[in-house]
Amino acid sequence: MTGRGIDQVLPHPSNPVLHEDYAQSAIDYVRLAEAANGPIPRRVGPSYVWGAALDEFESMRPDARIVNLETSITRSEDFARKGINYRMNPDNADCLKAAALDCCVLGNNHVLDWGRRGLLDALATLERLEIKAVGAGRNFGEAVAPAVLDVAGSGRILVFSFAHVSSGTPRNWAATGETSGVNVLGELSEAGALRIAEQIARAAQPGDLIIVSVHWGPNWGYEIPDAQRRFAHKLIEAAGVSIIHGHSSHHPKAIEVYRDRLILYGCGDFLNDYEGIRGYENYRDDLVLMYFADVEAGRNLAAVEIVPLQIRKFRLVRPAEEDVDWMQQTLDRESRRFGAGIELSRDGRLTLSWKRATSSDNHFGP
Repeated sequence: MTGRGIDQVLPHPSNPVLHEDYAQSAIDYVRLAEAANGPIPRRVGPSYVWGAALDEFESMRPDARIVNLETSITRSEDFARKGINYRMNPDNADCLKAAALDCCVLGNNHVLDWGRRGLLDALATLERLEIKAVGAGRNFGEAVAPAVLDVAGSGRILVFSFAHVSSGTPRNWAATGETSGVNVLGELSEAGALRIAEQIARAAQPGDLIIVSVHWGPNWGYEIPDAQRRFAHKLIEAAGVSIIHGHSSHHPKAIEVYRDRLILYGCGDFLNDYEGIRGYENYRDDLVLMYFADVEAGRNLAAVEIVPLQIRKFRLVRPAEEDVDWMQQTLDRESRRFGAGIELSRDGRLTLSWKRATSSDNHFGP
């Protein structure tokens, strides 16, 4: 969420005017953060916000870097009347390139915050930066098409992106044959999962690694609705999806491994401008996670390493030891309901454990 307050400290801040009940200027969010944690520098370089995450990228060297980008990238003033509007100046989008991102998921409830003009600007900006976009497009065909990431020596990663209406994505944001918009998902049903499986089958080649990224559910709370779980399971059973990349919650939620395939029900925010905002402190949304998933040649999950970081002064920093302990205990508590565990390693990272599936459990098909 690199818009709004974060956009204001980057080199080319947007018009700060907001249309919210809570704040009338994006600068208000900068002041809230400064009141909580001290002065934030202005006109920071494009790599500033990533902080310690850049060291982790350098250490882990992942084949693909995928994020849910929950902001419009535009100078448009055509705001949607929905209460919250995230915007980043296109001239500030170099911050995305600074993290060497490969794919930005746009299937969410903020990418059209500044109108369809804002979406078109975002798509053009990501094209300029040579970052793949998925989950929104200039028409229905673009919005539903997967992002294809070629990994040298390993094959292709296909990323499919959907915004479910439970996340607050308006149904009228859906792309049509002639109109730009989002790949809106109206229902979490078996029939819906099977339709997605058919779409995946049409696009996939043998050996492709399939990721389904879905924006679903409310911003707060640890509950995992049965409908989400059944939907995720059906996608794995019917389409051989390797990773379900779930998001919308502002804090991390439970992790499940089903038939040796990874389900992240809610990754939590990775960057936001929420420092100093009161009301949900018990969820510790200042503590964020990087998820490094190691997938075998057969597209089953081999390992997951999780790196806790903290948002402070709109920058990712190393959290204190007690904060890492809190995150490990919370994530372990929530994930054990689904048969997974979170363990703390000596270097301050977290590792995922689960019971490996038997060969009969791993049969894929409708």
